[in-house]
Amino acid sequence: MATKAKKPIKSNIPKMAIVGVLSAIAYILMFMEFSVPLMPVFIKMDLSDFPALIGSLAVGPVGGIIIALIKNLLHLTVTSTGGVGELSNFILNAVFILPAGLLYKKKKSKKSACGGAILGAVLMAVVSIVSNYFVVYPVYYNFMPADTILAAYQAIFPRVKSILQSLIVFNMPFTFIKAMISVVITFLVYNHLVPILTMNKRSE
Repeated sequence: MATKAKKPIKSNIPKMAIVGVLSAIAYILMFMEFSVPLMPVFIKMDLSDFPALIGSLAVGPVGGIIIALIKNLLHLTVTSTGGVGELSNFILNAVFILPAGLLYKKKKSKKSACGGAILGAVLMAVVSIVSNYFVVYPVYYNFMPADTILAAYQAIFPRVKSILQSLIVFNMPFTFIKAMISVVITFLVYNHLVPILTMNKRSE
């Protein structure tokens, strides 16, 4: 009985290490944000999503969600949104990484991982509209009036007439592109983790 009890502990140690390292990388990347062309200045791009996607493929969807949760919990110490931005980021991350993690867990192939990641990118873009419109922007209105935010969008594309329309025209494609960049980075970097992941699987 003692031997059986030790096995899951040993197999979990490499997984915990991977989750810890990827969480730290994701947290650091949250600070490396930058502006992008054709977007209002208050919308920033960062590359902190791909570590959670890597984790979702490497140790399972639960591991990926834990990575997304840890990075946002750590970011709460320096938040400027009262935790609302972190909540939205976590929700979008979870929506993004779950399809890839679940499909890859069911069938471990590059095709299933890629298909799941692309599906996650689409879902993330769609959910971002709901998240921004009902959660994030209402908080921002306390610091920046809705008319000012809308004017920032209209300065780039005058035809948008509402915040919701702005989110569809600007934020949804922006979020999709951001997610797809994470997908590309993940598939470029993932193979470098093979020795670690192989060791992890052997221990199981």
